[in-house]
Amino acid sequence: MVKTIAEINQKIASGEVCVVTAEEMSDIVDDVGAEKAAAEVDVVTTGTFGAMCSSGVFFNFGHSETPIKITKLYMNDVEAYSGIAAVDAYLGATQFSEKVGLKYGGAHVIEDLVAGKEVEINAFSYGTDCYPSKELTTTITLDDLNQAIMVNPRNSYQRYDAATNGSKKILHTYMGELLPDYKNVTYSGAGILSPISNDPTYRTIGAGTKIFLGGAQGTIVGEGTQCSTAGGYATLMTTGNLKQMKKEYVNAASFNGYGTSLYLGLGIPIPILDAEMAKATAVRDCDISVGIKDYSIGKRDRPVIRTATYEELKSGSIELYGKTVPTSSLSVFKTARKVAEELKDWIEKGTFTLSAPVAPLPFKQTTKPMKETNKIPLVKDIINGKIETIDASKSVIDAAKQMRKNERNHLPVVSNNKLVGIITSWDISKAVSENHLGTIEACMTQNVVTCGPNDPVDAAAKKMADNHISAMPVIDENRNVVGLITSEHISKLFTRGKKQ
Repeated sequence: MVKTIAEINQKIASGEVCVVTAEEMSDIVDDVGAEKAAAEVDVVTTGTFGAMCSSGVFFNFGHSETPIKITKLYMNDVEAYSGIAAVDAYLGATQFSEKVGLKYGGAHVIEDLVAGKEVEINAFSYGTDCYPSKELTTTITLDDLNQAIMVNPRNSYQRYDAATNGSKKILHTYMGELLPDYKNVTYSGAGILSPISNDPTYRTIGAGTKIFLGGAQGTIVGEGTQCSTAGGYATLMTTGNLKQMKKEYVNAASFNGYGTSLYLGLGIPIPILDAEMAKATAVRDCDISVGIKDYSIGKRDRPVIRTATYEELKSGSIELYGKTVPTSSLSVFKTARKVAEELKDWIEKGTFTLSAPVAPLPFKQTTKPMKETNKIPLVKDIINGKIETIDASKSVIDAAKQMRKNERNHLPVVSNNKLVGIITSWDISKAVSENHLGTIEACMTQNVVTCGPNDPVDAAAKKMADNHISAMPVIDENRNVVGLITSEHISKLFTRGKKQ
């Protein structure tokens, strides 16, 4: 059984089309098989609703009575890029307010406009013969604009890694708040309803594909930035008319310590052309796996602690290192389901037809890391090869003698060659003054802030500054001490301007 998009559109026009959501399709294929499902079902609708930082809007404001060539533009105190044309600008969702800071940004301005609110405009220029005005202040609503075209460089990730935190402090990230010592896991994406998960070979998803975007009909421009189809991390560049969007699908968000983002509803209809497409859209949460990464590692390639399916993540808890850890979603599955249902309704009513992609996504594309000509050294490049530790069973006097002999102010404390603490000259002074001269376990710091030998030096320096410490043990994946990095190491490095 093979169908074409043109044939499916004829069924839409005649009111005979059979449309189901991706959730429903899984059960249908299980019940009747892929061949029969392909014969019965014409379209499967998908949906997702989550933070899509790479979103923004092009605006045209029209010309003022005294014309102005805008060089700086602020919308509710949020700067929009105006180096395009005299009265055009692009507002990014993550740009934040000059005065309020990370709590209010471009995403909030976009949401305010969709909600029908007035937005204050402050524009500045250097003045020219044809654009003599140098400053302009006004208020606008969405209806006052000539165009408000949403263009999102990177939306709808095919796969999004989950996050956890192996450090000793809370981390504030674009994956939300991550508790120390792997005490929670956060994830994103709709799983079974996720658009690209239902067409993983991109047969029907590409440039020109019509989609649901923010409650309006939108279009896929083509591959998104950072698109890596070869690794299963495809992204989409999308566009749509902001004037037609609905507030329920366009929501601003502020992530504590990170900044603003835009929650956006996005859905893609998948035409069921044959049994292969039917089988692809029968994917379930148990079939979609992502890596859980440790975000305490300040590197581009964070280690994957383990993989997990969406079924496991959506259950509310998962096992990490033998402990049951709570999971939470940054996406809103209830709204993703609503996206898929509304898109289904549009197709059944004949107000939305399908379109074949005019160009496919690049199937074997990979992403490259940033080229860094002044690369910061790694921790292992600046620590010396001499590893000095002390066993936890030793006394305070032993530690004091070892520090004096080797002119050290810090000693990593080990037990069975594994790091269990750190003792400093200050700890020893305090212990002596209080007449505590037994084993060093009683006076050492047990919750040790550490780094790895392959961590960038700037990340290690930030960790030391954040924790108000002047030295930090360097450990491998088995907690074996491989060195000690100190503020003196870092000071010498940056004083002499050493770069790799």
